[in-house]
Amino acid sequence: MKKVIFILCDVILCSSVSFTQTTHKTTHPLYTVANKIPVEGEGNWDLVTMDEPNWRLYLSHGQQAQALDVRTGKVIGSVTAPYTKGVHGIAIANDLNKGFISNGKDSSVTAFDLTSLKLYPRIKVTGANPDMILYDSFSHDVITFNGKSSNATIIKADSNKVIGTISLPGKPELAVSDEKGKIYLNIEDKNSVCVIDSKTWKIENTWKIAPGEEATGIALDTKAHRLFLVCGNKRMIILDSDNGKFIQSLPIGDKADGVAFDPFLKRIYSSNGEGTLTVIQEINENTFNILETVTTQKGAKTIALDTRTHFIYLPVAEYLENSKDEEKDPKAKPMVKPNSFRVLVVKLDE
Repeated sequence: MKKVIFILCDVILCSSVSFTQTTHKTTHPLYTVANKIPVEGEGNWDLVTMDEPNWRLYLSHGQQAQALDVRTGKVIGSVTAPYTKGVHGIAIANDLNKGFISNGKDSSVTAFDLTSLKLYPRIKVTGANPDMILYDSFSHDVITFNGKSSNATIIKADSNKVIGTISLPGKPELAVSDEKGKIYLNIEDKNSVCVIDSKTWKIENTWKIAPGEEATGIALDTKAHRLFLVCGNKRMIILDSDNGKFIQSLPIGDKADGVAFDPFLKRIYSSNGEGTLTVIQEINENTFNILETVTTQKGAKTIALDTRTHFIYLPVAEYLENSKDEEKDPKAKPMVKPNSFRVLVVKLDE
């Protein structure tokens, strides 16, 4: 009888070890680049936004914001210059049937109707170079985070009127709302994250993110109260969104600029400009494991997620060789190869 018990224990132990190992590493790829959707237009790109109710993916591309129907892979409309000078991001307010585009080059916001793409008069922001733009459904306000003036502009989404300005402690990057009255914002040059109260529009906390440095993308698990920050030193930092307590740090790829959280699969995706996608599994609120690193394409650094299909969208293009003079300008962007812009669609490999 004891021998049988020992054998059963060995089987259970081996099964447990096998499960633990597959949690960390899979022999068969879970995710694959399933499609590459070509999109017309030239120039660089920035943030990308998923409008799930309307099955549209909004792309900031060159001097235009393009609406891509993800069911057909076709661009069904766009908002173009002169209404979009230096497009950075697009915010969606489905409850108002409106979208908002941040225009860095003329420090404005372009509001538009989601159904017709009809434009409203442009809105002048109270700062310079609005980059990240966010719609907060709790306050029904739009917020632009202005990179060159270290402040944020608050816009009443229904009336398109500017109602306030927030002074920030450094250069703002990406932000996320908990839709309950708090907005979390990465301050890239201060290695910190700010917590903004969207009832009073005041900063209520600022937390350091060590060992992370130069955080860009940010995502949130509202149920587990966990913030996910992707950083310039190739780390993902996980914090408690209630108090800023450090939870965990995990390695990711280089040049990450975006992160998305899937609340159904409990997975976090870091889009890395080096040409990879880091997939991290939330085991519980205090334990996170790297599940897989997916090869994408160099430059695929921003991300959007459809939580219904679990499809991941990454805008990218090819670069012209020797088109960047790093000695004259180390920060200069290489030129994009004509007719090479596309959206990579990453999905679970069935």
